Amino acid sequence: MSRLLDEIDRFILYLATERGLSTAYQLSTRRVLERFAAFVKDGANDWNEVTLVHLTGYLNERKKRGLAAGSVRLDVIALKIFYRFLEGRGKVGKDQAEALLAPKVSQYLPSTLNEIEAAQLIESIDTAKPLGLRDRAMLELLYASGLRVSELVHARLEQLNLEDGLIRVTGKGNKTRLVPVGREAREAVAAYVEKERPTLLKRHSSSEIFLSVRGRPLTTVRVWQICKARAEASGLEVHPHLLRHSFATHLLSNGADLRIIQELLGHADIATTQVYTHVDNQRLKEVHRKFHPRA
Repeated sequence: MSRLLDEIDRFILYLATERGLSTAYQLSTRRVLERFAAFVKDGANDWNEVTLVHLTGYLNERKKRGLAAGSVRLDVIALKIFYRFLEGRGKVGKDQAEALLAPKVSQYLPSTLNEIEAAQLIESIDTAKPLGLRDRAMLELLYASGLRVSELVHARLEQLNLEDGLIRVTGKGNKTRLVPVGREAREAVAAYVEKERPTLLKRHSSSEIFLSVRGRPLTTVRVWQICKARAEASGLEVHPHLLRHSFATHLLSNGADLRIIQELLGHADIATTQVYTHVDNQRLKEVHRKFHPRA
């Protein structure tokens, strides 16, 4: 089995050094490949001896264990990428994984706020009360720029340019991107940074934009709690990622190009962004019904 594992080690090193993929992605891919290597170890000494029968047998075994279609799909993708790597380096005579078909996964359509609800949530926060400026600035930024919660909590003052209306964030795979910050979000963040953030500073505080009452950076869990509490107070049920979905949906429904939305969200694959086109399709149907004489 050592020869099987050696090639896995080389592949993971390739993902890290040449592809620059995240540690989490490397670990999840390694788990899939090592699990498959353990499955075939009694019937193959190296990858050139592994056949399509081994691959399909492994995937069938995973399905029998009750693995969801989405997880099986991830296994298939990992195996396909690995085999392309092996074939490219002459380690196998044929890409056995090429024939594998990834199971279809039911498309997940994210729930969103409408534009009125988004405004209701943000404007319900009383900025005259303690932490009102901070919480409004956070929700404004999540909705205006479509940030992930992890990107929000790690964002630092030196990454924020309110004059130009831009923030530089680090997303998945340690990839950085510049995201526009809208006028109302700029005003909300500026008010918080000028008036409330200084009151939260402690000797140990660092330059993260959003701080707790103890002067430490907020955690993702705490942002979820704040968002939920603020939403309940305004009569809504909202989590931070719902604001990211709403950001993308409202851009698309108002005519933004899908490729631009992909860049703003930091999606590596356009297929991930295409889930939002259901909203655009709804808008097109409404326009058709309204304006076509025989609709």
